[in-house]
Amino acid sequence: MPSPESPVPPVGAASWRRDLLWLALLGALLYGFRLGSAPLGNPDEGRYAEIPREMVASGDWVTPRLNGVNYFEKPPLVYWATAAALRLTGASEWSLRAVPALFALGGVLLTYAAARRLYGRGAGLAAAAVLGTSLLYFVIGHILLLDMAVSVLMSATLFCFLLGVNEPPGARRRALFYGLYASAALAVLTKGLIGVLVTGAVMFLWLLVFHQWKRLRPLHLPTGLLLFLAIAAPWHVLAAWHNPTWAHRYFVYEHWQRFMTPAASRPGAWYYYLVIILAGLIPWVGFLVPAVRAALRGGWAARARNANAWFLVTWVLFIFLFFTKSQSKLPPYILPVFPALAVLVGAWLASLGPEEKPGRLRVGLGVFSFVCGLLAVSLLLVVARPALVRMDLGQALALKPYAGTLAGVLLLGGIVAPGLGRIRGPRAALTGVGVTMAVFFAVLQGAAPLIQKPGTQALARQVRAAARPGDRVLHYHEFFHDFTFYAGRVVDLVDFKGELELEEDAAARASGRFLTEAEFRRRWDGPVRLWVVARRRDVRELFADPAFRYHLLGQTEDHTLFSNQP
Repeated sequence: MPSPESPVPPVGAASWRRDLLWLALLGALLYGFRLGSAPLGNPDEGRYAEIPREMVASGDWVTPRLNGVNYFEKPPLVYWATAAALRLTGASEWSLRAVPALFALGGVLLTYAAARRLYGRGAGLAAAAVLGTSLLYFVIGHILLLDMAVSVLMSATLFCFLLGVNEPPGARRRALFYGLYASAALAVLTKGLIGVLVTGAVMFLWLLVFHQWKRLRPLHLPTGLLLFLAIAAPWHVLAAWHNPTWAHRYFVYEHWQRFMTPAASRPGAWYYYLVIILAGLIPWVGFLVPAVRAALRGGWAARARNANAWFLVTWVLFIFLFFTKSQSKLPPYILPVFPALAVLVGAWLASLGPEEKPGRLRVGLGVFSFVCGLLAVSLLLVVARPALVRMDLGQALALKPYAGTLAGVLLLGGIVAPGLGRIRGPRAALTGVGVTMAVFFAVLQGAAPLIQKPGTQALARQVRAAARPGDRVLHYHEFFHDFTFYAGRVVDLVDFKGELELEEDAAARASGRFLTEAEFRRRWDGPVRLWVVARRRDVRELFADPAFRYHLLGQTEDHTLFSNQP
């Protein structure tokens, strides 16, 4: 591995352009293939599609709303990007998921650029391949969430810092530090203060523990802070100005209580994110330990020489400990560590020359083969015994051809990649690993519409086509996030609040759209036509009541649509 003491100088502008072009094309193919093939998932994708739809419909781009209720959980950057996609390309699953996919592709290109500046061209290409084909990164890049965007922007902040402190004073260093301030501000606009507090803590700890203060100046702080505030502050000021309850909800509940208390009801064991990292780094997880060992060769005594590698390790460890401490845990939260891990693994893989003995890859390839075999057996077992994962028998039958194909790809790759290593060397083996995962992901995308449990899309489109002005649409004992997007309208709710922040919106509370069971029964016999969507299990008792007369208009596997009029 090249010495990480200082960045490797660029080889040439032509190779930079060529590499970025090919990575962009391959990444677009990998992340764009069948991107819109599956309907929106509930609740997350439905929520993050509906909020931008309401922004476009209302013209209010300051106050996010979910089902017409002020929604202060997160800042608006991804909402804005998704709303822009809706306006430019129309309402489709592809246009919605293009937002996280483009952020994911941007993260791959960013990681290539950072790794190349630090360790050379080969390391950049390898790091990009590692990140782009890591299981968790690929999956989150295909789901409409906020996590991919904030991960890429936090990574941009930290990469700009690391590259910036390695540059002498001048235009390049100034540009990198301005990139740091701008990306930190955009991260704040994506998911709140973690965008600057977590990245700031990583930078501060590295400077403190490894005595790197002399590399900090000039950091262009006055103009950088102005840039940060110019980007991050306006929305926060406008949101507080227009919404008196915003500050308490946003700062106290969303930032403090969700982190320090079990308010979000998402606890997890101390090893929760360790498991997610190991599983999410498939197929490259077996190469992680030797990569870290090589990056930190010489241990603490060589910390000055390996300061850049120690920064990447500090990045991973602090974010891991930060989210482990949190009382609100979800798998995507740990995504910001993956670019740093990809650089460490990519730099080590690139250091293996074509004449390298395959023994250095033996453990990593062995782990890859084991994981391939384990996943293949698991896939076949799931479709053979769907009750083990509470899968519907019909769904299992539909997935059998895909499961068999995926298992075959994994088993073949688990055999061929190590064989290539023995015959043609490490690079051929690593190419085999990458190709195996690319084919695996392509087949997985083909199966995506069958994997995801169907929501209320069909019923929403039925209502959108048939409902007349003056009709009311209700959700009974639940709120179906995807329905409002596909129906293109907000709904009334019966005996359910869920995550709708009614306490933050006096106008919504007074709207008459949130009904008790008794109010619903009174309206049922009125002159206005009611379209009601419910889970089938939630209306068994209601339908069994002989006094309740209804007209069944549509059903799916889990949901039903009924009305008080034919």
